[in-house]
Amino acid sequence: MTLFSKIIAGEIPCYRIAENDKFFAFLDIFPATPGHTLVVPKIETDRLFDLPAGYLSELLPFAQPLAQAIQKAFPCDRVNILTLGFEVPHAHVHLLPMNGMADADIMASKQKATPGELEHAQKQILAHL
Repeated sequence: MTLFSKIIAGEIPCYRIAENDKFFAFLDIFPATPGHTLVVPKIETDRLFDLPAGYLSELLPFAQPLAQAIQKAFPCDRVNILTLGFEVPHAHVHLLPMNGMADADIMASKQKATPGELEHAQKQILAHL
């Protein structure tokens, strides 16, 4: 069971943003920028493109309202999707508020957020969903 599966199962606490039958979205506790959100399929597979076609076709429609809410909650030039997948062997995408290419280097800018910062970010995003 991956770390993300444990989060989805409620075994590890998280700052939940959204969920449906196929996906779970929650805040990254080491955000590169405020509002940095992870979208994770509920099935375990290591590589994004190994997901069943139904998951791939539903990923962007699930992520779209989240990205729009993040954009409103944390004004930025755009919210981009980054797919890295080396940190946890469970397919996922990062919804990242960005103002320039420097924000794409998420490993260099990640910092542990405080519970208060995460609760604030969660409330801000949820208020725009």
